[in-house]
Amino acid sequence: MVSGGREFFSKRYEQLGGLLADVKLPQTVRVNTLKITAKELLARLGEQGVVLKRVPFTRDGYWVEESKFSLGATTEFLLGYYSLQESAAQLPVEVLDPRPGELVLDCCASPGGKTTQLSARMEGRGTIVSFELKEHRLPGLLMNLERCGVENSVVFAGDVSQVKSWKLEFDRVLLDAPCSGNYLSEPGWLEKRTLDGIERSAAIQKRLLKSAVSVLKSGGVLVYSTCSLEPEEDELNIQWVLDNLPVRLEKVSLSVGDPALTQVFGKKLSPDIALCRRLWPHKTNTEGFFIAKLVKL
Repeated sequence: MVSGGREFFSKRYEQLGGLLADVKLPQTVRVNTLKITAKELLARLGEQGVVLKRVPFTRDGYWVEESKFSLGATTEFLLGYYSLQESAAQLPVEVLDPRPGELVLDCCASPGGKTTQLSARMEGRGTIVSFELKEHRLPGLLMNLERCGVENSVVFAGDVSQVKSWKLEFDRVLLDAPCSGNYLSEPGWLEKRTLDGIERSAAIQKRLLKSAVSVLKSGGVLVYSTCSLEPEEDELNIQWVLDNLPVRLEKVSLSVGDPALTQVFGKKLSPDIALCRRLWPHKTNTEGFFIAKLVKL
């Protein structure tokens, strides 16, 4: 059997209790509360004929129900009053729940949507250390931070593993990991992805998880997330973390998504993994997503 293509992934998702379904994702914006309130933004855009509807499972997200122009080219967007950010992609920062004054590590920061969201949740107070490995992605990250008025983030080019040598301990760490993506993330995804590629991504994620846990203070919180539906990058990685790193799981308290899988292709996993959250597009009308919340022992 070829490890890729629609038939392969369709059968795979059925085995996992999911479904490969064509879903049309609504465009979503997130209000940047560093610069404007939701009430003020809705009024400004409403005067231009834009109709927004609150995303009930996010704090600052709104679905775009009607707009006669691109919301990525408005004055309000250029001023940083909002970001275009898919609704599921807003959830990892909400689960992490950073507080003003804390020291936060953003492991894989580009293009900056979650970094700007971290700063807004922190009310611009405290420090966000943001890492980005790929140099060509740095200009976009820096542009978004400037556009959104983020003044409490320090950006570093390189691998987040180098942080360990700094002898810092972080209150919270966001690891929105590089992953295989999901079938809604790009055209032709089903034909481009293979099991070998998924397993390579999972290996990179384990290395990043090890680095992230090593710089987290005792009692500190790590949120691990992917936009992948593949258990190798999700539940199986979390099982590896529980087996090898000094952490415990906490419940991801969201009103959307399913408990993560505790049995994968006949393999029984820790029952605690059900505390994580898995978002199937056909159930949530979002991108596929996985979110885990870990606490350092």
